[in-house]
Amino acid sequence: MMNRLFACTFLLFCVGLAHAQSLIPAPPQLAAEAYLLLDAHTGQVLVEHNADKQVPPASLTKMMTAYIVSDEIEKGTIKEEDMVRISEKAWRKGGSKMFVKVGDRVPVIDLLRGVIVQSGNDASIALAEHVSGSEEVFAEVMNQQAELLGMKDTHFVNATGWPAEGHLTTARDLGILARALVADHPAHYKIYSEKYFSYAGINQPNRNRLLWRDPAVDGIKTGHTEEAGYCLVASAVKRGMRLIAVVLGTDSDEKRASETQKLLAYGFRYFQTHKVYSKDEVLQTERVWGGKESQVGISVEEDVFVTIPRGGEEDIKADLIIDGELEAPLSKGQPLGKVVVTLDGETVADVKAVAAEEVEQAGFFKRLWDAIKRFVMGLFG
Repeated sequence: MMNRLFACTFLLFCVGLAHAQSLIPAPPQLAAEAYLLLDAHTGQVLVEHNADKQVPPASLTKMMTAYIVSDEIEKGTIKEEDMVRISEKAWRKGGSKMFVKVGDRVPVIDLLRGVIVQSGNDASIALAEHVSGSEEVFAEVMNQQAELLGMKDTHFVNATGWPAEGHLTTARDLGILARALVADHPAHYKIYSEKYFSYAGINQPNRNRLLWRDPAVDGIKTGHTEEAGYCLVASAVKRGMRLIAVVLGTDSDEKRASETQKLLAYGFRYFQTHKVYSKDEVLQTERVWGGKESQVGISVEEDVFVTIPRGGEEDIKADLIIDGELEAPLSKGQPLGKVVVTLDGETVADVKAVAAEEVEQAGFFKRLWDAIKRFVMGLFG
C-alpha cells in the first residue's frame, strides 16, 4: 500500500522560550593532527578535522581492550573476581605499567583498573591472554569487534597500542568506540573517572588532566607515543548532554588537554541534546480493522534524541508516517511506520513507529462488519 502521511503533524516547543535563530560561530581550529566532537546520545558530529585519517592510536587502543573485557564479563565467560596469572610476556612489557610481577595472580577487576586508570601495558597483555589465550588471538577479536561497531578504518595488531606496522585507527572510529563504552558497559565506564589506582603499594594517577580541571569530565583515555603524539579521548556531561571529544597528534600533555577543552566548551555553549519522544509514549491513536479493539496507540521503539542549536526547540517538527491501513492482529512493538524529525527542513532523526499495545483479531462477525464498512468507505474515497 502507498505510504500515508497523516495530516496531524507534531509541533514541538518549549513553553516560554522565545523563538530566535541561534547564531553559531565557526568551530575552533585546534593544534592537532585530527579531531572530532560528537553528541554521545545522537551520534551527531559537531566538529571534525581529518576525522578519517588513519593514525597510530597509542594507548587509546586500550579502550578496545577494556571494552572486550567488559563484554566478556557481561556475557559471563569471565568474572571480575577471576584470578589471572601474570605471564613473563606481560611482566616484561615496557612502557606504562601496573607493576604486576611474573607469576602473580591478580583479579580481573584490578587488571581492568590497571588498564583504564594506569594505562598498564602489562595489565593489558595479561587480560588479553586470559580472554583469548594469547595477545595475537586477542587482536583478532579486537578487529572483529571493531567491525561489529562500524569502525571501518581501524586495524589492531596488539592490545596495548605499542607501535606496530598496520596498527591504525581514526578519530571517527574512536568516537564510535567511545560511544559504545559509555552505552554498552555503564558500570565499568565509571572506572574511567577514577583519578587514582593503587596496586602493590604504588599509587598512580589517571593521566587524563581534565578529570581534575572540569567536574563535567568523567573519562576516557589518554595515549602517547613518539609517532602518535599526545592524544586524548574525553567525555563530559552538562545539562543532560554528553559530548565526546577525540583529539589526536598534539605536541604535549598540556596541549592535548587544553585543545580538548576548547572542543567541549564549543559544543556545550552552542548545542544541546533535546529529547523529542520517550519510548512507549503514545503519540496518537489510529484505526485498526478487524480487531477486538478499533484503535491502537502509536509510539516509538526507543527514546528519540536530536542535537540542535541551543534554544532551537521551536524549530523542530515531527511527522508520523503510517505504512497503509492497519489490520489486526497487531503485536506490541510491531513496526507500523516511522517518525521523521526535521530541523529547519533537514532530517535529524528517522525512527520506527510501533504499536503501543497488542490488538487481537476480532471474531468472524466483527471482522465481517469491519470489512463491509471498509468497503463502503472506500467507495466514497
